Amino acid sequence: MGKGVLQRVTDALLERAGWGVHTAQDIVEEAKVALRAMATPGGMRGVAVEAAWLAAHTVLYPWGVIEEQLRPDGHYRHFRTDQLPPRQRGLVVSAMDAAGTPIVLVHGIGDNRSAFAVLSGALRRRGFGVVHAINYSVLTALTGDVRRSAALLGAHVERICEQTGSDQVHVVGHSLGGLIARYYVQRLHGDSRVRTLVTLGTPHHGTLAAYLLPTPLTKQLRPGSDLLTELAEPSRRCRTRFVVVWSEMDQIIVPQRNARLEHPSLLVEEHQIRDSGHLSLPVDTRTLHVVVTAITRSDDSVTRPIGAGSEACRAPGVTDGHSAHSQPSG
Repeated sequence: MGKGVLQRVTDALLERAGWGVHTAQDIVEEAKVALRAMATPGGMRGVAVEAAWLAAHTVLYPWGVIEEQLRPDGHYRHFRTDQLPPRQRGLVVSAMDAAGTPIVLVHGIGDNRSAFAVLSGALRRRGFGVVHAINYSVLTALTGDVRRSAALLGAHVERICEQTGSDQVHVVGHSLGGLIARYYVQRLHGDSRVRTLVTLGTPHHGTLAAYLLPTPLTKQLRPGSDLLTELAEPSRRCRTRFVVVWSEMDQIIVPQRNARLEHPSLLVEEHQIRDSGHLSLPVDTRTLHVVVTAITRSDDSVTRPIGAGSEACRAPGVTDGHSAHSQPSG
């Protein structure tokens, strides 16, 4: 009885604060899932990786402030292979279109392109010709607007296409970066340019952590915000293929399942990782595997219907896995 009264009082206080009813229970349940994940050998390794990457990222952050210059590689634009290392030559020969399609990396809130220091290098070593990480300012991240940032991303994509001669790009967005890219694709007709959008730990349904910082931008990241309600509304069929990676051990997306994505007009493939922290998702080897697989896969081999009458499709996951909901392997 006492527990029930305490729960009702807690819910009432949270509702008055704008957090909604049953939030406390949700937090407790998600915390249990995260703690179970951390208690496994993989979870303990994930905690160590998160701490190590946080330290390394702190060192790399000043470097990431410098804007990256777009350097299209002529070998990939013209598909010459004579001067390429064997690994890169293999990708160009076996997946020529994938090798020549630019990959755009979009970081999360308060971050910069240094978040992709590991991922961008790994993609280049695998033979992808144009891998470009963009920055948006700290001021924009704290006081900006997802809609405006999405429009700016669209302008950036247009410049990349013009400079590389490519008709389309692939986009990988971490955290807020995935939401900005989703808005561009879903609401600003960016699906004509973005072939594949991979989101890593993105608050597709918001995060309770957004209540900790009351800025215009973080208010858009709260569950049920006007922005998220707009994105959840029915829309025309989107041509972009979505690949969603989320982790049960994500400490920023609360509840963690809010990083999942379901929408009747979107083509979504989902990958669940049980033991990676939020910051280290872009450096996880399983993430790299998902990204490479997604952008080298032909469009014809991607989809199967969820159910009769559904407009959306979900592709089977790759992994130890058996379904799109299993944990990706390395």
